[in-house]
Amino acid sequence: MPTRIETRGRSRALQALYAWDVRGTPHDLARVASNVWDDLAIPPDERAFAAALVQLVAAERAEIDADLTEVTTNWRLERLGHIERSVLRLAAAELLQGGTPPRVVIQECVRLAERFGTAQSARFVNGVIDALARRMGRLS
Repeated sequence: MPTRIETRGRSRALQALYAWDVRGTPHDLARVASNVWDDLAIPPDERAFAAALVQLVAAERAEIDADLTEVTTNWRLERLGHIERSVLRLAAAELLQGGTPPRVVIQECVRLAERFGTAQSARFVNGVIDALARRMGRLS
């Protein structure tokens, strides 16, 4: 069964957010994303889904990072690994967007953390996104 465009789009958004995070956040996120997707020859449908999430992270980064800081009680955001921080920003943006059920956002982002990080990353991401969704009133 082929993977859904949304699943592939999340992966593409994560690749762009990761590349941007590794380079240092003063770089233009939209340009970094475009370069990554051009290099990988990403199809337009995946690119459109990913771009919406990346644009939301770029526009709302201060709010997203502040919200994540609130729910990562024992961790400073800047001390997290690039993968974890990028997955959490992606999840926060998709929760802000509001079009995807929160449980789907959690499940998909946990899979990304597991695929690109570790099982420990996935458990950490699961707990943080769950707490974030509850704080945002998206889960009860």
